[in-house]
Amino acid sequence: MKSIFLKGLLFFGLILNAQNDKKFAITLSGFVETYYAYDFNSSGSESKLPFMYNYNRHNEVNLNLGLLRAKVDYDNTYASIAFHSGTYVDDNYANEKIKYINEAFIGLYLDNLKKHSIEVGIMPSYIGFESAATATNLTLTRSILAENSPYFMTGIKYNNTLSERLNFSIFITNGWQRISRADNKQTPSIGTQLVYTTANNSLFNWSTFVGEEFNGIDFSPRYFSNLYWDKKWDSRWRTIVGFDFGLQNKSQVGNSTKLWYSPVVISQYTISPKWQTAFRAEYYQDKHNVLIATLDEFKTVGFSMNLDYLLNDKTKFRTELRHFSSENNLFTTSTMNTTSNLFFTSSLCFEF
Repeated sequence: MKSIFLKGLLFFGLILNAQNDKKFAITLSGFVETYYAYDFNSSGSESKLPFMYNYNRHNEVNLNLGLLRAKVDYDNTYASIAFHSGTYVDDNYANEKIKYINEAFIGLYLDNLKKHSIEVGIMPSYIGFESAATATNLTLTRSILAENSPYFMTGIKYNNTLSERLNFSIFITNGWQRISRADNKQTPSIGTQLVYTTANNSLFNWSTFVGEEFNGIDFSPRYFSNLYWDKKWDSRWRTIVGFDFGLQNKSQVGNSTKLWYSPVVISQYTISPKWQTAFRAEYYQDKHNVLIATLDEFKTVGFSMNLDYLLNDKTKFRTELRHFSSENNLFTTSTMNTTSNLFFTSSLCFEF
């Protein structure tokens, strides 16, 4: 049945090409990732940490993400639709009615040189340097700042390629990682992204978000900034330095503004064509619990170490040991006036 369907699409594309002398192309891609995770602090519960949304099942083999995408290009338009499933979807899309659509958008080039374009629909988030399809991420698990910033946005995107090295985009969206607009929320959110690529293998990215988000009582203004630098030193070394910070009016009383922020440094070393390793150091502070709801102020230091084996150019086996610590009562293990959490994660992923 699948073979007949694909042949039918190909035949339809050939007819369109013959009639209009315009290119019609369909590209299929996908990602499958299974994992095993063990939380050394687990009290026997199924899930691990409430502020993490990937690999979040303790002591079991499971599917983190299964993704299938179809992209269609025709003349000056294109469209993409992707479906997904897995524990990542269960955790991250828990409040969405449309749960199993990863992306669904239509794009239109506004000029012959394809320097200006508009996209409308459910799109991957423009914020951050770590994807849910983690094969290209330097570390296996996502950083705390990535886990607590949007994975997706729904709205309109205008993109302008200003030069060979500089690209600018502006977004009008339904809000902070929302498919549907929240009840009682009238104003759309605005976002921007500026990407500059240098001649010496460096990339600078600055993304912003401005909108109204729920503060526990009502909707209030939120501002968020994501800034990162991605540098490939040579064929072996690569480093990413990132910094997130956000502001939001937490309460209508006194119109007080609450701040959260997070710096992170990740460095990857390619040992050989088959082996890679990576180290991450991060800090996340959300003491007013704007994004991360805990019983105490959220202030956490994290370290992780990766070792990855590339079975071939599409398949990776990845392992990671990760440690969190805090001066506050956030984790179950207590030593020397700190609480901590240690966990191990491994995954086998295939991307095509």
